[in-house]
Amino acid sequence: MRFSGAVLTGGSSSRMGTDKAFVEIDGVPMAGRARHALVAAGAAEVLAIGGDSRRLATLGFDARPDSAPGEGPLAGIIDALAAATESLVVVLACDQPEVGARLIRRLVSSFGPVDDAVVPIVNGRAQPLTAGYATRAGARLREAFDAGERAPWRALEQLEWRALHGVDAAQVRDVDDPDDLARYAARSRISTEQATSNDEG
Repeated sequence: MRFSGAVLTGGSSSRMGTDKAFVEIDGVPMAGRARHALVAAGAAEVLAIGGDSRRLATLGFDARPDSAPGEGPLAGIIDALAAATESLVVVLACDQPEVGARLIRRLVSSFGPVDDAVVPIVNGRAQPLTAGYATRAGARLREAFDAGERAPWRALEQLEWRALHGVDAAQVRDVDDPDDLARYAARSRISTEQATSNDEG
């Protein structure tokens, strides 16, 4: 099934203190990591919604402006659905460095004919910022937004959506601030050291 990809890059990054989209992990900006995962999964296009369009274009994105800057990620999801050329869009936050192509392919392949969205459930919570959406869902999400809703998980109540279970929590773990970044780096270093040790053994 063909699909578009979109990375939400328009947040204020106030807790990180610098634009999260361009914070590098293993030498790759976080937004770039999300783009790589979408491309590897077969996305027909990859949009960036909001943020520094010029810098995002250098990472290979089709960069689009945020229609409601400062109003949160729900507006970015709506913008992504309006801009996409395919009828199915996988939307990712820019700050989840372990999202991989396998999860993206699961989101796409799990869509049924009447589903407006497919959303991972991790530790009992919906993850609407790592989810697949039918573009037709944009109209109902826009209605909720115009009525004052700003929380993506509550806006899901307006949709017919399918829960995706069995998703590794690490794939949707976000890196919001310098402490998160340090913890991620420590986990990554430990994993690398363990893999090296196993190889040597």
